[in-house]
Amino acid sequence: MTDYKELKLRASSSPHIRTREDTRTVMLDVIIALLPALAFGVYNFGLRALAATAVSMAGAVGFEALYRFLMKKPQTAGDLSAAVTGMLIAFVCPVNIPYWTLLIGDFFAIVLVKQLYGGLGKNFLNPALAARAFLFSWAGIMSSWVLPGSRTPLIGAVDVATYPTPMSFLHNGDLTGLQKIYDLGDMFIGSIGGSMGEVSALCLLLGLVFLLGRRVITWNIPVSYVGTVAVLTFLFPRGNDPAAWMLYNILGGGLLLGAIFMATDYVTSPVSRKGQLLYGVGCGVLTVFIRYFGAYVEGVCYSILCMNLCVWLIDKYLKPRRFGAARKPIFRRKGAGEP
Repeated sequence: MTDYKELKLRASSSPHIRTREDTRTVMLDVIIALLPALAFGVYNFGLRALAATAVSMAGAVGFEALYRFLMKKPQTAGDLSAAVTGMLIAFVCPVNIPYWTLLIGDFFAIVLVKQLYGGLGKNFLNPALAARAFLFSWAGIMSSWVLPGSRTPLIGAVDVATYPTPMSFLHNGDLTGLQKIYDLGDMFIGSIGGSMGEVSALCLLLGLVFLLGRRVITWNIPVSYVGTVAVLTFLFPRGNDPAAWMLYNILGGGLLLGAIFMATDYVTSPVSRKGQLLYGVGCGVLTVFIRYFGAYVEGVCYSILCMNLCVWLIDKYLKPRRFGAARKPIFRRKGAGEP
């Protein structure tokens, strides 16, 4: 006869889920998924892309460890979430950005956006995108681009000749001028100017396949986001070739990087499937609206940040129905005696 007192059973509330996955495992998968884009950034822009990424990752982890130490809180720097944030901050910046600027972005993302609100799981904005928006306080630094295939020095100032990116042509509606410089093959492979981690659509799609295979993310947000941009740019082109205009808009700028690695952030995206689809559509609409009518050539960063602010509302009204619970009517009929 079993003596249950000797089994040392522990009672806990549901749900009872056992898994080997934790925050560190998920973040490690994200880092692995970003490695192809990093490798191409090094190939396209030189070793400074690798050095800038390493500095940004080290800065983000260091600021998180220092803050948690000073506030006498349990250390979380080892869960790799800060490392992912630092990596993404480097990816959305020009390769010639000074290292001190990256460290300012790391401090803003980790301390002000993440830790001051309670740490991982408490921030309501994507830290990397919030840092990018803040770094545009140095607009000259954040909008100077080097030639694709150039080799920037690891240390010291970088002599930069202003070089137009595909988004500058698209913002001006100059599809013909863009096609003379870059064809769709260049756009897909990544032999173009732009931020160091967002230029290669091929490498970013490889990362998407890996994350989907590992079930780190689902298809809901990336497909609804990119699909909305595709539909709107095809229906309302600025040129004589709607299909080409649509493809250049999908492959240009930070759309794929944002849709795959930033809009899908667990903390700042909706939890339900319907909510994620609505969230992706909202990101796509805002991206096209900013690209078409804004003074800034790109709309991915600000569109995701705006939709981050709407996640609480989406979760409130599109939360999944509990098992066995009756569906509540949207409009309730007035009963007798009610005003």
